Amino acid sequence: MVAFVVRRRLQLPRRLAAGEWMMPRIVAVETLDGLAADDPAAMRSRRDLRRLHRAMGTRSIVSRALKDMTASRRTAAPLRVLELGAGDGRLMLGVARALAPAWPQVELTLLDRQTLIERATIARYGELGWSAVVKVVDVFDWAADATDARLRGRATAHWDLIVANLFLHHFEGAQLTALLTAIAANADQFFVCEPRRAWLALAGSHLVGAIGANAVTREDAVLSVRAGFCRNELTALWPTQGVEWQLQEYSAGLFSHCFRARRLAANG
Repeated sequence: MVAFVVRRRLQLPRRLAAGEWMMPRIVAVETLDGLAADDPAAMRSRRDLRRLHRAMGTRSIVSRALKDMTASRRTAAPLRVLELGAGDGRLMLGVARALAPAWPQVELTLLDRQTLIERATIARYGELGWSAVVKVVDVFDWAADATDARLRGRATAHWDLIVANLFLHHFEGAQLTALLTAIAANADQFFVCEPRRAWLALAGSHLVGAIGANAVTREDAVLSVRAGFCRNELTALWPTQGVEWQLQEYSAGLFSHCFRARRLAANG
């Protein structure tokens, strides 16, 4: 097994940096997750999230990581990408715009349990030369179907890259382990950008009202940070049985925590 962690830590006072380790991870149901897709408060909160992504620089963080992860790819075959928890698809669309010159052929599947992606968004992917399709299914149903297919010897989709953004922090324990296991079994590479569980990020989450965020976003921002990740927590959970993986886990910007995995080889 090959595994290493790269951490680019923000230089904070020693006592504050130590606080990152001491903050317990607490996962709670976020308000947005319980609202109907067409609820006005939910629609407003999704607009807030787009502003938060701009403030956090999420698109640039994701674009840089994905470009680096695929820099050595030489095949002319289209890159097969699956985004889990794709939401309205606009964050990945911004990433697509940044990567399209380097990634001219992409077969993208946008998976979410709600129907949030507009036809106009899919059309914009097409303008970039990307083929985008929407898959409306709960992520655990997707994971169970993929596992069942493998056990029964049926062909199942395999992805060059699986991506998730602000998604894994919703889960803990057996659910999180099962999800990571399904991702590892069905992808050659995986990248996720999550909230960074640290005092500075927590302080920032209490200030999102300054950008006009509604009550749903203000509450969920705090819950997201408390459920976020730090250090090498995702590395420790990543399944490596029978496969060599290259793993990296690091802080990005002031508020984000990233993890990426690249399959190297199968043992035996």
